[in-house]
Amino acid sequence: QVQLVESGGGLVQPGGSLRLSCVASGSIFIINTMGWYRQAPGKQRELVATITSGGHTNYVDSVKGRFTISRDNAKNTVYLQMNSLKSDDTAVYYCNAIIIGLGSPYESDSWGQGTQVTVSS
Repeated sequence: QVQLVESGGGLVQPGGSLRLSCVASGSIFIINTMGWYRQAPGKQRELVATITSGGHTNYVDSVKGRFTISRDNAKNTVYLQMNSLKSDDTAVYYCNAIIIGLGSPYESDSWGQGTQVTVSS
């Protein structure tokens, strides 16, 4: 059993910053790619950023230059530093991790419960 718990969401004014965190816990052998997705009201969930275990990153075009994803492998934690926030960034942000559990040969796709980010004046 693996759990992902996000924190750091909230209300921020346009141009402000937030830092999201997500900690993975449970019966974990290896965590491969970790990432952040978001879902705005009435829209499909979209990828925001991913980071491999080796540190390679990928971003959706709309956040490039504003958001930075990072991870601390020793703490099983992924972060999303969000700067220059816009109203279009308002969404529920979900943490995702591709995990191989203890005693399992297979990868599994794990999700957090989501954290609300609201950008508004």
